[in-house]
Amino acid sequence: MTIEQERIDMLTQAAEHRAKEVMHHQINIDNYTLAIAEIEANHSGDAEMAEFASRLSELLHSSKREQAREAVMLKVIKSQLE
Repeated sequence: MTIEQERIDMLTQAAEHRAKEVMHHQINIDNYTLAIAEIEANHSGDAEMAEFASRLSELLHSSKREQAREAVMLKVIKSQLE
């Protein structure tokens, strides 16, 4: 295997990994969003659930931020494969 082929293989693996990370963050984003909506709709008077919703909101923002970072890295890796 040539150095260039090894580089392409490594970039391909990195792209696959980043794509999975983007998908993983999207699953979390969807779950957090739905859980927050569930809490707001059915547990509005529960202080513990309100605290949980607040924590989920923090996780939601963190996941969106991390997903955006992963998407940038995925784009950069893909551009190197073109």
